[in-house]
Amino acid sequence: MARRDGGAEGRLRMAREAAYRFLSAMAGNLPGYEEALRALFSGDDARFESQMADWPTDIRAYALCLARGGT
Repeated sequence: MARRDGGAEGRLRMAREAAYRFLSAMAGNLPGYEEALRALFSGDDARFESQMADWPTDIRAYALCLARGGT
């Protein structure tokens, strides 16, 4: 089963992709969007959060939840 879903790396990749899809739809015009995505995919959690600091709270919170594998 772990081989099939890629284990922890696969789950992390899927979480990042889910966050990316959400951010593309909801935050594409917000300041720091592109830098936030770079940080997301490079695994730089601190920079990811800092780029979203001025965004609406609900968008920021849900993006963080998705990026961490939540739903």
